[in-house]
Amino acid sequence: MLSPALLCWCICSGLLLAPSAQAQQPNPTEPAEIAKTLSAGLALEQQGSWSEALGQYEEALRQFPDSAELQQRFDIARVHHSLDRRYTDPSFLAAVRSFGEREARDLLSDLLRKIDSHYVTSPPWSQLVQRGGYGVDVALRSEAFRTSNGVRASGEQIVSAGQEMRAAISRRGAISSRQQMLEAAEEAARIGEFRLGLSKAATLLEFAATSAEGLDHYSSFLTPDQLRDVYSQIEGNFVGLGVELKADNGDLLVVRTIPGSPAERAGIYAGDRIVAVDGRVTSELSTDEAAALLTGVEGSTCRVSVVPAGSDLAPSLADTQPQGGSTVGYRGPPSAARQGAHIVAVRREHVEVPSLEDVSIIDKTQGVAYLRLPVFQKTTSRDFDTALWDLHRQGMQSLVVDLRGNPGGLLTAAVELADKFVAQGGIVSTRGRSPGEDFDYRANRGGTWRVPLVVLIDGDSASASEIFAAAIRDNHRGAIVGQRSFGKGSVQGIFPLGIGGAGIRLTTAKFYSPLGKPINGVGVSPDPGLLVSPADNQKTVVAYRGPSKPDPQLDAALAQAIEAAVRQVAMR
Repeated sequence: MLSPALLCWCICSGLLLAPSAQAQQPNPTEPAEIAKTLSAGLALEQQGSWSEALGQYEEALRQFPDSAELQQRFDIARVHHSLDRRYTDPSFLAAVRSFGEREARDLLSDLLRKIDSHYVTSPPWSQLVQRGGYGVDVALRSEAFRTSNGVRASGEQIVSAGQEMRAAISRRGAISSRQQMLEAAEEAARIGEFRLGLSKAATLLEFAATSAEGLDHYSSFLTPDQLRDVYSQIEGNFVGLGVELKADNGDLLVVRTIPGSPAERAGIYAGDRIVAVDGRVTSELSTDEAAALLTGVEGSTCRVSVVPAGSDLAPSLADTQPQGGSTVGYRGPPSAARQGAHIVAVRREHVEVPSLEDVSIIDKTQGVAYLRLPVFQKTTSRDFDTALWDLHRQGMQSLVVDLRGNPGGLLTAAVELADKFVAQGGIVSTRGRSPGEDFDYRANRGGTWRVPLVVLIDGDSASASEIFAAAIRDNHRGAIVGQRSFGKGSVQGIFPLGIGGAGIRLTTAKFYSPLGKPINGVGVSPDPGLLVSPADNQKTVVAYRGPSKPDPQLDAALAQAIEAAVRQVAMR
C-alpha cells in the first residue's frame, strides 16, 4: 500500500456549510449572472440532477467566490451528490451490509484522528458535527439510503427523528474535540436505531462521509473503490474504456479520449455524447450510475450509444440495437446513421494513461518543439526526460509545454519537472499546521535544460500545473501564455483508514510560489501582452471526428506560444 502522498487534485476552493435543505429563490439584488446560475441550479436540484447542479455552482463560484448563496447551494448539492455516489458504489454498499456498530465506530474514530493530526488548520469540530447531522437528515430522505438500510418508517417518523437528532446535537453545545464529536455521532445513531430501526453503523458511516467534506471543497471521504481510483490516477493506469466524462443535460459528454485506448480504437472522440450504456438511457440514471456501467471486468464488453460531436439528435434505442451480434467498432444500422447516432461495442481493457501527449517538432523551420501534459502522475518525470532527448535529437531549439486543462496531480512530479529547467532557487513552498508539512523545494544544479521555454495555461490549469508555471515565472525561466490559471493553492494527502479499505483525502498544507506569492484564489497570470481571450483558446475543433492534433492555424493561443518561443530564441 502506498504511504500518504502529497497530492494536488483540482476541485473548487472554500469552506461551505448548508444550514438548510430547502431551496431558496435567487436574491434579486445579486448580479444577473448569479441569479441566472441559481435559477438553473435549482431547476436541476428539483430534477434530482445533483451532479449537474454541483457543476453549475462550482463554475459560478470561480467567478463569484464571495457569493454566500452560491456557496450554500454548492454545498447542499455536494451533500446530495456524494450520497448518490456512495449508494451506487458497490464497495460502499458492501460496507453497509457487513459493518456492525463497532466497525463503523472504529472507522469514524480513525477518520477523526486523521483530521486531528493532519488537517491544515485546527478542525472546526462543532461545524463538522452539524454537517454530519445534516448529512444523516438528507440520507433519510433518500430512497436508495432507506432501501439499502431497511428503513420502513413513515415520512412523519423520519422528520420527527431528524428533529430529535438535531436537538440532541444542539444540547451538547460547542464541540471542541474529536472525542466529543464521536460521542455526538453515537447519540444520533442511538436515536436513529430507536426511532427508525436504522442500524447504528449506517448513521456512523454517514457522519464519517459527510463531515469529512465539511472541512473544505478538497477534503473528502473515499470509499474503497474511490481510494483505488486515486491510486490508479497516481500510477497512471486503470481498467476501462479510456474516456474522461462529465455530465451534460442527461448525457455523458466525452471530454477526452485517451490515445491508444479501446474507446479511441472504437472511434469515440472528445465532444461525442454517450446517451445510453448497455441499453440503459443515461438521462434516467445518475451520472455515477451511468459511469459505473462503463466499468467492469477486464476483457468484458460494454455497448454505448454515441451521438457524434456537433449533432443535437439523440438516438432512439430501438434504432441503435446491433444486428447480428456486437463487434468492436460497430456503427449501427442505417436508421441510426440517419439520426446521427450509432452504437459501439467496446472491450474493457487495462488502460495506460500517457503522462505526455502530442510530442513533436511543431514548427520544423524554427525548431519549436511541443508537448502536452494532461496530468502530473508518477511516470511524468521519467517520460519527460525521454521526450526531451528525443526532441533534442530532432533539432529542438525551443519548447512549448501545454498545461491547458491539466487539473494537477502529484506535487512531487511538478517539482521534478520544474527542476529540469530551473538551475537554482526556489520551486515551491508548502505551509501547514504541523511543522512536518512545511517544505521548501529548491532546484538542484545538475542536469538542467537551457532550452527557451513557453508554458501554455488556461482557467482549467490547476494545482500542480500552477506550481510548475509559477516556478517558471518567478525564476524568469520562460514565458507564460494563455489565460489566468484556476487558483488552487492547497496540498492534499491521501490517508488509508484502518478498516474496510476506505480512506480520506485531507488538505494538509497551502503552497506558495518561489517569491512567496499565494496561488489559492489568485492563480498564475500570463506575461504582459501574452494574455489570450477565451474565444481564441480553442484546443479542439467543434464537430471534428478524429484524434485531435495541435494545429496553430486553428489554435490562436498555440500560435501565440510559438511566436513567443521564436522570440526567445532570437533574443539569446
